[in-house]
Amino acid sequence: MHIALGCDHRGLSLKHLIMNLLTEMGHSCHDFGCYDDSSVDYPDVAREVAEAVAEGRFERGILICSTGIGMSIVANKVRGIRAALCSDVLSARRARQHNDANILCLGQEVVGQDMAQEVVKAYLAAEFEGGRHQRRLQKIAAMESLVDNK
Repeated sequence: MHIALGCDHRGLSLKHLIMNLLTEMGHSCHDFGCYDDSSVDYPDVAREVAEAVAEGRFERGILICSTGIGMSIVANKVRGIRAALCSDVLSARRARQHNDANILCLGQEVVGQDMAQEVVKAYLAAEFEGGRHQRRLQKIAAMESLVDNK
């Protein structure tokens, strides 16, 4: 799987850990930044990753900041993105199975390193179940169309 990865300065160390995990799992990833602990604006990184996923250049994305909240807010502003903030395995699995989430958001200061790795594994292993969940995604897409027409 080809994964877009990004963080702000408050998610840098967890991003490095996740990058190593992805490599060990046999996935490829592209690092959209940030690259050091200098302060950056998380909306810039989140938008780049979200647009890359929405355009189909990457199958999924992972965004990391201190809580994951800011990254998820920004990513969900991009049409076609369903970003899920997860800090446990069940939420990560259900984000894929029921919501077809295409971006996982993590909070470095919320989830420990071991749990973050388990969350990423669960998110990447799970598949969208379709069925009744597809109908719900269609309703979300219809809402995005309404926003586009205003």
